[in-house]
Amino acid sequence: MKRYRVWHRTAYTYSDAVHDSVGQFHLTPRDLPWQQVTAAEVTVAPSPGDISPDVDYFGNSSTYFHVTDPHEALTIESTSEVTVASPDYDAAALAASWELARPLHHPELPGAWQATEYALESDRARHVAAATAYGAVSLTPGRPIGEAATDLMRRIFRDFDYDKTATTVTSTVADALEARAGVCQDFAHVALACLRAHGVAARYVSGYLATQPPPGKERVFGADASHAWLAVWLPGTDQWLAIDPTNDQWADDRYVTVAWGRDYGDVSPVKGIIFTEAKTSTLRVQVDVAPVG
Repeated sequence: MKRYRVWHRTAYTYSDAVHDSVGQFHLTPRDLPWQQVTAAEVTVAPSPGDISPDVDYFGNSSTYFHVTDPHEALTIESTSEVTVASPDYDAAALAASWELARPLHHPELPGAWQATEYALESDRARHVAAATAYGAVSLTPGRPIGEAATDLMRRIFRDFDYDKTATTVTSTVADALEARAGVCQDFAHVALACLRAHGVAARYVSGYLATQPPPGKERVFGADASHAWLAVWLPGTDQWLAIDPTNDQWADDRYVTVAWGRDYGDVSPVKGIIFTEAKTSTLRVQVDVAPVG
């Protein structure tokens, strides 16, 4: 098991006063069988007139806030300490045919009713024809779900370039498939579309990946980033195989899980609405995932 101190700072500045800011954030990691949160705190500046910690539909920690004092800057800062182990998967579940991981086709299986919504199309993971065709190459008849999901992960890693300039926050699965490029959110959405187009249940996961500095270099505080991957339902169980197409690996004890949902729209770190006459604004995000001990 590994322990981390996670720090995430989101800072907005505006060219004119904001008179009303309503927002929601998913910044506190989840307590899970393989992940324990020992401390967590989120601060908002200026201080909100109303702040309401809650748990959303998907079981994620979700907080709503409302800042009513005029402000030209807004900062949301999260700090947490987390202990993470590598998930342990049931070998028989990994060996089950991928066709069984389709809860709409096999509603009789334990856990199928809970997995069903993750087999449906979502706004950011549309079942475009190109995704259906790309997924079919990995989802051959009778292939074990663990093997099929891993093959899809490796193909995306091999076929797509990591390029921050190739896509934007409004880019679609079709855009990423055409460009054969994007960032971690794009790769997760592509994989989701490829699987769900064939009925396989899979969910989007957001969080952090602990990274190591290059040999001979020191850690640079605040140089990490949010990360995204996906998890595929293992039929008849409550287990989900977490795969990371960006790095061609299963998620292990270096992955800190914050939230999961159907796609990025369900679990974005911060989102909201502001009322202002400002013409321009800036956004700066800093993340640090530091080993403890």
